[in-house]
Amino acid sequence: MHIKEHVSGFMDFIRNQGVVGVAVGFVLAGAVAKMVTALVTDIINPLIGLVLVNAENLKNAKFMIRNVEILWGDFISTTIDFFIIALVVYFTIKLLGIDTTKKK
Repeated sequence: MHIKEHVSGFMDFIRNQGVVGVAVGFVLAGAVAKMVTALVTDIINPLIGLVLVNAENLKNAKFMIRNVEILWGDFISTTIDFFIIALVVYFTIKLLGIDTTKKK
């Protein structure tokens, strides 16, 4: 095979397999994840931290067992982050109408 055939085959692969769409999806997903993390870290966590533990930030909430720190606030923060991202993905898929799977 000549280099021209390889390049042509590669370009066909990119067009036929939707590689560009997947790449755009990854870039947008990364941007959404950053926005959600900022929302959770900068707005939601401080509010929950004030209500639950009188802490400045939920992420810093912890308790000690002997010499071990149990960072329960960080776990709750990460869980909230996950659920918000999952909701964004769910509603985006519903909005785009790509929530059906092909059954054989």
